[in-house]
Amino acid sequence: MVESKPVASGVRWPKSNWEIPDQTMTPTSPTDFVVSAEQVQKFEADGFLVVHGLISADEVNQYRQIYDRFLSGQIACDQMRSDLGGHASPNKPGVENVTQIMWPSDFVAGLADRALHRRTVAVARQLLGEDIVFDFDMLIDKAPRTDTPTPWHQDAAYWPNMPDTRAVSGWVALDEATLDNGCMWFVPGSHRKELRSHQAAGKGGGAKVCQATEAEGVAVPLKPGSATFHHGAMLHYSRGNTTDTHRRAHIVNFRPQAMVEYERRCGFDHGRSGNVTDRKVRNMNLQEKT
Repeated sequence: MVESKPVASGVRWPKSNWEIPDQTMTPTSPTDFVVSAEQVQKFEADGFLVVHGLISADEVNQYRQIYDRFLSGQIACDQMRSDLGGHASPNKPGVENVTQIMWPSDFVAGLADRALHRRTVAVARQLLGEDIVFDFDMLIDKAPRTDTPTPWHQDAAYWPNMPDTRAVSGWVALDEATLDNGCMWFVPGSHRKELRSHQAAGKGGGAKVCQATEAEGVAVPLKPGSATFHHGAMLHYSRGNTTDTHRRAHIVNFRPQAMVEYERRCGFDHGRSGNVTDRKVRNMNLQEKT
């Protein structure tokens, strides 16, 4: 079972405010999901991996129902919701450019024990080692016609330095991800180089940006239920959504158990106990609290 509440003594997390009905989802089998030795080698070389059919069409529909409860506000999560595209001018009045909701598993009882989390952690452990565990999750939605790119960046630029830099994100498509609605782009091999210099993308939203171009990268369209897994130092970005449909993605991040515990001891929890747009700490050495 995936541990959905990383160790943090003395901290009380919010209780879930919406529960999955028993008939809605069935836990996955113990086999979870298996990747081949060739896929592991490809991930090591490229820094990202495409996994087709991670969750079934029925499961995709179940996750969409939950996702839409978040987007509509039926699941209240205001303190964890922000506009990742807030640095850009709004393209649709009253609609976020890029909706980001941190820690959805805190708001839906049992969510972290279900198919998407269990299969993503199964893949993550095969890619990076058996000590890999859940760190945090988030939802990122690009609403129709919002046309706001997610800037080129490396996830590690949002995190403090840690002794063990192994980290991987499972990016699961709940809609077809295309060039026109914001599929992922990656720069192969960039995870094996030094992090590029990042700066704020603008005055709002908390997004960071570094110098990179599509000419360096490759686009990775996905069918619903398929996923990409990318290393924490992988350069990536996505175009804005210029279509009439949503581009919903559920992302789960993993790193070694010791590093999750290290982060929490140092007060770093990916916005869980503070303002999700407060991202002042970048590439800084953590200092453990005594």
